[in-house]
Amino acid sequence: MKLIALHLPQFHRIAENDKWWGDGFTEWTNVKKSISLYPGHVQPKKPLQQNYYNLTDPAVRKWQAETAKSYGIYGFCYYHYWFKGKRLLEKPFDEIIKTGEPDFPFCLSWANEPWTRRWDGQESDVLISQDYGDESDWKDHFEYLIRAFKDKRYIRVEGKPMFLIYRPASIPRCEDMIRYWRKLAVKHGLEGIHFVQTIGGFPTYNSQAFDASMEFEPHYTFAHGHTNEIWIEMNIGSQKHIVVNYDKVWTAILERSPHRNGEVVYPGAFVNWDNTPRRGMDGQSTLGSTPEKFGLYLSRQVERGQKSYKSGFMFVNAWNEWAEGAYLEPDEDYGYAYLKEVKRVIRQNEGINYRHL
Repeated sequence: MKLIALHLPQFHRIAENDKWWGDGFTEWTNVKKSISLYPGHVQPKKPLQQNYYNLTDPAVRKWQAETAKSYGIYGFCYYHYWFKGKRLLEKPFDEIIKTGEPDFPFCLSWANEPWTRRWDGQESDVLISQDYGDESDWKDHFEYLIRAFKDKRYIRVEGKPMFLIYRPASIPRCEDMIRYWRKLAVKHGLEGIHFVQTIGGFPTYNSQAFDASMEFEPHYTFAHGHTNEIWIEMNIGSQKHIVVNYDKVWTAILERSPHRNGEVVYPGAFVNWDNTPRRGMDGQSTLGSTPEKFGLYLSRQVERGQKSYKSGFMFVNAWNEWAEGAYLEPDEDYGYAYLKEVKRVIRQNEGINYRHL
């Protein structure tokens, strides 16, 4: 089982964020201003040794890759932002392609949702909208991606580069676009493209165009877990706040039937969830998360992924979603404890595989 950690690039300054949120805004801005909403709610989260890094620094990107690799992460899935030719947060990844460093496997997930002031991807208070265009626009997008697809570090399935789409149901001619991109891929000497649709909190795209689905946790369980027991509504002053039960979310994940229609499914895992740094009282926070629990649940999910899903990949939310409480990077509260659990689970899993040979 190869663990791929989702990777957010919003840890460097860009002109658009300066305009929308104020000079110098990065993801760290939200993280630093967060406050504790109730007893037991640990905020703000602080990176170990005050490591409020800048992803335009190649030394930071090298540190991330070397740390991830040493603790058992197979590769990163970088979020990719494309708005009909307009790119956002592209500089760190462009540098990874240009320099060939770090030497660490990666793939891309097109986060094709509108950017909104509420950080929720809904069609209200939009800062920059999505417009998917026609074949000429699809061609422009593909020609940007092809350099990454041909990179020797790019993660492949049966020789095909793996490309995730976050919200395929939002793309009016999604199947046409996929067919067109597959033709272009072959023309460029590739075996094709391994398309993966993300299944999370938004409507599922029912189509045979995709080669696989990825269960984006905990959002997939929030939306499709068929349980109300994971939520606790808390009254804080005159406002209401939703608290999530960590153990019950993981229980719902582990007890769920893995296949819907026999398609290839890549299971998901999540470290924790707390998006109050972005959304304050309107966000959700989670109670009950510890490194030990995460390791226990991850171990069961890896075993389940191999036996029930028969999948070679699992996607972990996330490597560095600090403003959503979903990060494996070391912090002041637990140090490297979450990463140590990943390493333990991977070693345990490798031992099981070895004994089965």
